Amino acid sequence: MNVQDVLKELQSLDAQNPGAWPGWARTAAVILVAILLVASGTWFLIKPVYEELQDEQAKEVSLREQFERKQKKVAALDAYKDQLAEMERSFGAMLRQLPSKTEVANLLQDISQTRAQASLEEELFEPQGEVPRDFYAEVPNKIVVTGSYHEMGQFVSAVAALPRIVTIDQVDLKPAGGQTGKGELRMSALAKTYRYLDDSELPAPGKGGGK
Repeated sequence: MNVQDVLKELQSLDAQNPGAWPGWARTAAVILVAILLVASGTWFLIKPVYEELQDEQAKEVSLREQFERKQKKVAALDAYKDQLAEMERSFGAMLRQLPSKTEVANLLQDISQTRAQASLEEELFEPQGEVPRDFYAEVPNKIVVTGSYHEMGQFVSAVAALPRIVTIDQVDLKPAGGQTGKGELRMSALAKTYRYLDDSELPAPGKGGGK
């Protein structure tokens, strides 16, 4: 049976009476209907499930990314806590280097002794007024000493090595001149130490105290 014969036979089929169709036509019709049913089932049943599966997979990826971001934040938070603890330890160590109000006089005496040990001549050692800060006070002392450059360096190094914090600011170094020996220098400076404020000295909250 050629193609033309098949086409003629298909045209002659009675759609109202499938039972009269030849066997091959009925078989082809059953296969076609089965294909249509499978295609319809895939479109209306399987596709929505597949799309839902894709949505769930996308949600899983998003949740995994969120989890990884939060996990990194937790790890960073632990590092920040460690850094904060280290800063608190360092701050505590620095705070212990600040003398109390009663210890300031001894510290000033230590500075004078350091000057004497460096063989410097003292022309002036004048405590200035305290400058209150947030939780501590600056205790500046104006000093004028004379001596050699080596002695000046020895004095500054010894002051830096004191167990309490002392800084040397506003340094003015000039030839001494006058009756002093040849090559003598005169150093004017502000030696600052710091003391922590007692609880009674701390400003009340909201009354112009620390920031």
